[in-house]
Amino acid sequence: MNNHSADAGWRVDQRCTNCDVARQLAPGLVAEIAGRSSVIRQPRTDAEEKALHAAAFACHTRSIRHGGRGPDPALDPFPLRLTEHVHLCGHNSPHTAGANSYLLRRPAGNLMMIDTPRWNSTLAAKYAAIGPVTDVLLTHRDHAAHGREYADRFGARLWIHEGDLAAAPDADEILRGTEPVEIADGVSAHPLPGHTEGSVLYLADDTYCFSGDSFYWSRSDGDIAVAESVTWFSITELAASLARTAPRIRFEWLLPGHGDRRHLPAEELAHRMRNLAGRTGELSPRPIDFTALRW
Repeated sequence: MNNHSADAGWRVDQRCTNCDVARQLAPGLVAEIAGRSSVIRQPRTDAEEKALHAAAFACHTRSIRHGGRGPDPALDPFPLRLTEHVHLCGHNSPHTAGANSYLLRRPAGNLMMIDTPRWNSTLAAKYAAIGPVTDVLLTHRDHAAHGREYADRFGARLWIHEGDLAAAPDADEILRGTEPVEIADGVSAHPLPGHTEGSVLYLADDTYCFSGDSFYWSRSDGDIAVAESVTWFSITELAASLARTAPRIRFEWLLPGHGDRRHLPAEELAHRMRNLAGRTGELSPRPIDFTALRW
């Protein structure tokens, strides 16, 4: 069923920016058609109905509608548990181009927020209800919006790399250079200049990799990919960063800002990361082209 179905059905309005979030959360129900998301059939089960509600509450343009209305606030699933230790924040922000953000639970009971959802004091209270948030970790400048607001609300430290400091000049902790930095027990920051000058990935417990926009799981490729067409700083620098970093890290969960998530054995992901570094090293700089991005 398409977007022009009966008024009572689910649809996507014309504000959609093709950020891919809805397709991640409601696969089989939402697909890319003519450069944006579209509801391709109506839900048939409670699980599918919940999936569309999740997509609607994540959508940064609030484009996913149920008839003439937005989704039922009582059915907001966020923060949504992905694993024992990671929640997806949802409520993606138009000021981060609709990027995903996450909450990481630590053994002491505290949480870290990786990138930020849209700012809202009610949302902040929902996230804080899971546990005290001690750190807000920004992966790069494009996702820095709301960082100070959330850090202040939580009484948390705000982290960013010096290369992107202009996006969060009042950060509490500034990462420097290109060498890994341990920022908490089991959590390390790996500077990865390329997408932006100050891009960083955060690794937790050799299990979770929060990659920002440096790389993601591409459904069209069936593999880890770089967003070559929207690499703002330097694809050459990104290749060098991956060549340096890929041998150093191991993880089982790839959790990007944009693009799909993936859970695979660590050995397989390590192999794929080595291959990604090699492929990226063969790329040449080219103009930014949003339309060339393949999810």
